Amino acid sequence: MFNPMSMLDLVVVLVAGIALGFIFRNRKRVNLEKVNLLTILVLIFSLGFSIGSDNELLASMPRVGMNALIISLLTIVFSVAFLEIARKAARIK
Repeated sequence: MFNPMSMLDLVVVLVAGIALGFIFRNRKRVNLEKVNLLTILVLIFSLGFSIGSDNELLASMPRVGMNALIISLLTIVFSVAFLEIARKAARIK
């Protein structure tokens, strides 16, 4: 089975990116929007491929989907509720 990167590997890559960004911050900016979009699309495709090739995961999708729906709805409801409470407490119209 594939051995994913360790957390330390991810932190090292992140710090390297921050360091390069800091070093080259005064140079002309490179537009990475297309690269970012392509990377995100590849990640989404690979996630879908992994889900589609795992029979056990496919069988549990209805339960997982319902849990995700409930969590999403509760997050929205409580965010709006707490926002209203904060607005009233701060007397913001």
